[in-house]
Amino acid sequence: MPKPARTIDIHNHVIPDELLNAIAADPARFRMHIEGAGPKRKMVRTQSGHAFAVTPELYDAQAKIQGLDARGIDLAFISPGPMAFCYWMNDEAGIEAARLINDGIAKMCATNPERLMGMGTVPMQHPDAAVAELERMVKDHGFRAMEIGTEVDTAAGIEQVAAPKFRAILRRAVELKIFLFAHPFAWTPYCAGIGSHHLNNLVGNPLCTTVMAGNLMLGGVLDELPGLNICLAHGGGFLPYQIGRFAHGHAVRKDVSANTPTSPYDLLRRFYFDALTHDAGALRYLIDRVGADRVMLGTDAPFDMGEDHPITALDAVPGLTREERDQ
Repeated sequence: MPKPARTIDIHNHVIPDELLNAIAADPARFRMHIEGAGPKRKMVRTQSGHAFAVTPELYDAQAKIQGLDARGIDLAFISPGPMAFCYWMNDEAGIEAARLINDGIAKMCATNPERLMGMGTVPMQHPDAAVAELERMVKDHGFRAMEIGTEVDTAAGIEQVAAPKFRAILRRAVELKIFLFAHPFAWTPYCAGIGSHHLNNLVGNPLCTTVMAGNLMLGGVLDELPGLNICLAHGGGFLPYQIGRFAHGHAVRKDVSANTPTSPYDLLRRFYFDALTHDAGALRYLIDRVGADRVMLGTDAPFDMGEDHPITALDAVPGLTREERDQ
């Protein structure tokens, strides 16, 4: 019987001790504060009001391994939770935060390199420093992947990754053969009512991903950077399920097709997607639309919107073949 393929989780979050300790020491500098102290710390709250619970799986490597075992995961690429992107900080603090996170992730991975691999972060709000930190995390830590927000909080406001000012970061990632994982960050209030019933996450997260992907496609960025490898979180947001609307707009509207001659149908397979759809039928559609080779296991651990039983979820996908499962 063929040996089962390794289960590899590309969507698994951490907040290293290095950042948590720095926040506790100087909350004003990092514009975040910790409720509770030492091992009793319970919550981190940002200046904008976003808060998240601090659980051991976020900062303790052994607890992370126990989480992998519980979910049936062999190897995880660990990346900072989106609340730790630190894009809202000023340049100096943002640069320091990114270094602390990357060093902390590298330290966690070093405890068990067979089970943990690092996915770094950079201070996107400062493009020159972001390129420098990208190069450092590759040189010093050997990282081959980087997480970015679907948008960036800069002094000018919330800006899209497709904006020209961030092109140097994307281009350097291509040159270094760095795999990108795009995760929603800003929870931008696109419409009235999104602040209730956790809709800022249920709707806002997939919407932010879709807007980012749309700008990369229709802005010509994917054409400009053919070597860009980027994975979209949460099953690609709404993009795979509304790709026909993108393609129709591209066919009938000059303002949609002005920057790219390439059909959105073709550009869709330029992305990778995690399998975190929370629905077997939706995941079956995603696999049929983009191919199993473009879909990756992702748990979003250890947050409550993640998947605690990813292998069971995969088993529930209708008609999943052994080849598709291994891919």
